[in-house]
Amino acid sequence: MSDARQLLGMKGASGTTNIWKLRLQLMKPVTWIPLIWGVICGAAASGNYEWRVDHVLAAFACILMSGPLLAGFTQTINDYYDREIDAINEPYRPIPSGAIPLGQVKLQIWVLLLAGLGVSYGLDRWAGHTTPVVFLLALGGSFVSYIYSAPPLKLKQNGWLGNYALGASYIALPWWAGQALFGQLTWGTALLTLAYSLAGLGIAVVNDFKSVEGDRELGLQSLPVVFGIERASWISAGMIDVFQLAMVAVLIGIGQHFSAVLLVLLIVPQITFQDIWLLRDPVAFDVKYQASAQPFLVLGMLVTALAVGHSPLTQVM
Repeated sequence: MSDARQLLGMKGASGTTNIWKLRLQLMKPVTWIPLIWGVICGAAASGNYEWRVDHVLAAFACILMSGPLLAGFTQTINDYYDREIDAINEPYRPIPSGAIPLGQVKLQIWVLLLAGLGVSYGLDRWAGHTTPVVFLLALGGSFVSYIYSAPPLKLKQNGWLGNYALGASYIALPWWAGQALFGQLTWGTALLTLAYSLAGLGIAVVNDFKSVEGDRELGLQSLPVVFGIERASWISAGMIDVFQLAMVAVLIGIGQHFSAVLLVLLIVPQITFQDIWLLRDPVAFDVKYQASAQPFLVLGMLVTALAVGHSPLTQVM
């Protein structure tokens, strides 16, 4: 299990001297999953995705851009700027352990960024966009990734701003990319996904519980540091639930009643797992909570996306 955790970039990983395994650990493959799912949701929300070879290949390229390349860039640059705090919270990670030189880390950051932007430009060419929408989304997302981790802004120093930036990057941005690739990104769906990203803020808080000690020592104002672990767990659960329920209201408002019922049925188990794991001891049970509850959240995203794809929200205004 420790070897698998090493490859996925998870806490409790084993050590290695293999440079490619270290590079992969810096990219944290476990974090790619929400972005991959976000692209799928965006394609579904476009209402235009077809099971054709060119569409499948374009979707795969968009997933490659969003997950391994740009999420990998985000995680690597985050580790680069977090090397002091990781020395406290996760000293086994490649940079604080000294397993990989900083020069190699900088090279990886640039290769992933330029490759991701290159793929985004190619996707715009394939889609025939007169305005390079996917490229601009990739560029904007990369900028957010940079200011999230790097001084002087370092958004992650503020629990609200940093976690919302993270939530939007994991929900809204890949959704927008998938929808723009196969259809039209509208103001309606853009605003809806930004609201959905507030549920992502709640999920991002879950990741902060394991880092409380280092965050407090280095003055980072994460929500568990500011409000305490118990209050922060309630804030996390509340954000996740309230903004998913807001999506239920939206689905009812656009006439997608069956999808609204399905979404409610997917929210109920999340609330149950919050009571079992998150609200009892988020430090000890954060991984168990995410493993049990998040599949229902991402299925709810797909239900919402499919409903949006058959609604007036996909019409350009």
